[in-house]
Amino acid sequence: MTAQGFDGVERRGLMFVLSSPSGAGKTTLSRMLIDRMPGLKMSVSATTRPKRPGEVDGRDYFFVDKAKFETMAKQGELLEWATVFDNRYGTPRLPVETALSAGQDVLFDIDWQGTQQLREKARADVVSVFILPPSASDLEKRLHTRAQDSEEVIRGRMDRATHELSHWAEYDYIVVNHDVDAAFAEVQSILQAERLKRERRTGLTEFVRGLQRQLEK
Repeated sequence: MTAQGFDGVERRGLMFVLSSPSGAGKTTLSRMLIDRMPGLKMSVSATTRPKRPGEVDGRDYFFVDKAKFETMAKQGELLEWATVFDNRYGTPRLPVETALSAGQDVLFDIDWQGTQQLREKARADVVSVFILPPSASDLEKRLHTRAQDSEEVIRGRMDRATHELSHWAEYDYIVVNHDVDAAFAEVQSILQAERLKRERRTGLTEFVRGLQRQLEK
């Protein structure tokens, strides 16, 4: 059953995808959206990578071994999956479909491969945004500022960024992250507008009929 939107009209939730090269700001923007946008929840991915200090299974990721991950993929339990730096990541299908049916929006922090797979499986539910850095030097500076990766890893991320950037035209919206607050305002506006699309507002037909009945009295 679809939940009511903020205006009282029932609607179906959407999959809101943010992608970017590493260091361009999608994780920061994702956190801001979750903190400031009611009705939006973060998609929790399954992954084969080891758990990092402070991470909680089921909250940050569903941590599984490679055999379990392969089984989930083969049985159609994942909406999308990809290999990133020798680890596998994927989105469990059931929690997302349950949320959308309840009128809840789900936020995805995934790459172009995952976005492509989501679009193939559920195009009408997907809204995709690609975050660009203002310049290559800015991207490299941000990666160095994080100070959690070696020079070799940073070089690898810069090389991978070139490949990721080649997929920018596959996205519905493009946001250049010159300033994180300005970028957030743009991303927020996209989500707010997409929530109002007629085809997602499943209760509009009944709502309008109700208005017509009132006018006929």
